[in-house]
This record gives sequence, C-alpha cells and structure tokens, in this order.
Amino acid sequence: MRPVNPVGRATDQSAARFLLPYPAWRIGGLPEGLPVAVWDGAGGPPSVESLAEVEFFVIPYTFADAAVAVLPRLPRLRVVQSLSAGVDALVKYVPSGAVLCNARGVHDASTAELAVSLALASLRGIPDFVRAQDAEEWRTSFRPALADRTVLLLGYGSIAAAVEDRLTPFECGVLRVARSARTTARGPVHALTDLPELLPRADIVVITVPLTPNTRGLIDARLLALMQDGALLVNVARGAVVDTDALLAELGTGRLSAALDVTDPEPLPAGHPLWHAPNTLISPHVGGQSSAFLPRALRLIRTQVLRHLAGEPLENVVPTPNS
Repeated sequence: MRPVNPVGRATDQSAARFLLPYPAWRIGGLPEGLPVAVWDGAGGPPSVESLAEVEFFVIPYTFADAAVAVLPRLPRLRVVQSLSAGVDALVKYVPSGAVLCNARGVHDASTAELAVSLALASLRGIPDFVRAQDAEEWRTSFRPALADRTVLLLGYGSIAAAVEDRLTPFECGVLRVARSARTTARGPVHALTDLPELLPRADIVVITVPLTPNTRGLIDARLLALMQDGALLVNVARGAVVDTDALLAELGTGRLSAALDVTDPEPLPAGHPLWHAPNTLISPHVGGQSSAFLPRALRLIRTQVLRHLAGEPLENVVPTPNS
C-alpha cells in the first residue's frame, strides 16, 4: 500500500515545482518524478526552501484563507488552481504574473443535487416531518409538488445546466437567465436585464451566479418584491448575492420561502434572525461536499498539470486585478 500523507502535514521536496493537496500517485497519470510538495491545508505549509521553485499551486479545498498566506511566499508562482467554483475570496490575492483558475465542473453534480434536494425538502415540508418525528407526532399535510412548477435558473453556467439535468424528470418548466442572452439546444437563455420580467413567472428561483461586484446584492428588495406570492428562493451560490435584510423582510411576512446553502454573513452566527425566519431551510454551505467531489477534483488537477507541462492553455481561467 502506498503511504498516505498525514492530515495536516506537508511533504517537502526540494525544488518542487508543484504544490498540490494530494500526492502525485493519488492524482494519477502524472509523469514519474514530477517535483511535487504536498500540502493539504490543515497544518503548517511546507518549508520556505521547498516553496522557492513552486510555479503551480493547487489550493486545498476549503482552505482558501490558509492558502492566501502562502501566496506571497511563492516567488516563481505562475498558476493558482482553486478547487472551488467560486473564487471571490482569492482574486485580489493572486500576484502579478500568475493566472487564477477555478474548479468549473468539479462541483456541478454535487451542488445540483443539493439545489434540487433543498427545493424538494422545502416544498414537501421535510423539515416539518423531522420535527414531528422528534416529537413522536403523526402530522399530515398537503404540500406543493415540484412537478408542474416553473423554475428560474439564475446564472446559467455549468452548475445551473446540471440542475436542469436533474429537474427534467420532475416535469418542470425552466427559465434560464445569464449575463447575456444566447440560445442552447434546450432553449433560450435570457439576459440578466430580462430578470424583472421573468421573476413573476417563477415558482422557484435557483441562484448559481458567481459573486462579483456586479452580482453582490443583486437580489434586492425590488427584485424580491417581483417574485410571486408563495415562491421559493434557493441559493447555492454565495450568500452576498442576496440582500439579507430584504430577504428577512419578505420571509417575515410569510409571502416567500427560502432554502439557503449560503448566507450573508457566513458562517451564520448564533442569534441571527435567519435561523428562525419563517419557511426557511438552511444548510451549512455543503453544496460541493459530497463523494462526487474527489474524483472530479483529481481529474481537474491532472488535466491542468499536464496542460501546464505541455505549455497548453489552461482551463477555467478567471480574470484577476493583476492579470
């Protein structure tokens, strides 16, 4: 059996060119003898000596904050590969001369599953059943189905497309919205400017847009007011895309429901009113955290490292202030 790098420990290799969260044998398909240092993010980073030649750094998943402190210690850095789909927490820290790549595709299956799960759980009242079970009470209710609902997918990228894949068997109508209009084999994608016209038609709104200066606070009081009575807002993107105070005001009236994998602030502190808002289901930002993550993450790392070695263009490059 191959040795496994201990959790929280860094494996140093002098003159390493690649700083990765997994050893090369686990990633598979990489050249023999590739100069790799392994850091999983849970403990202190490798020594300064082993970082001096690193040109390709894969951020350990969920350890972006720890990785930010490592970036200035990489004088030869050329590639920062995130394992998150959203890189809003990293963009301003990527040094000049380095490119940032996100993990587009890695989280599609897992996040799409959660988005549909949250919608189904909210519509069918699963949290109420769990509370009734805890109280040993048999409470029946008549709830709306996902079938025959119109679902608006806000931010029609790869995650939203994966959500639509999973919605198809549920006999839903789908409205697609992205930054700009385009056509797809499934149907039209509407421009973001059409959102005010489309929101009143949606029973469910699923948010998958990245957090950028243009999307921060996008779903504000004005747009929430355009949602139809009884509509459900599902957010699996970033909490700050939604104006929390405006959402709380709508939830407080009972007019809208929400299913949130992300919040603003996050983590949601004890005592925050979102915890007890009516008709609100909250999960702790676990959209990407499932067994679907690792094989897709390893595949992306392998592809990107091989592209870098071959001098080929990298996938999923994200503009940064220093690029």
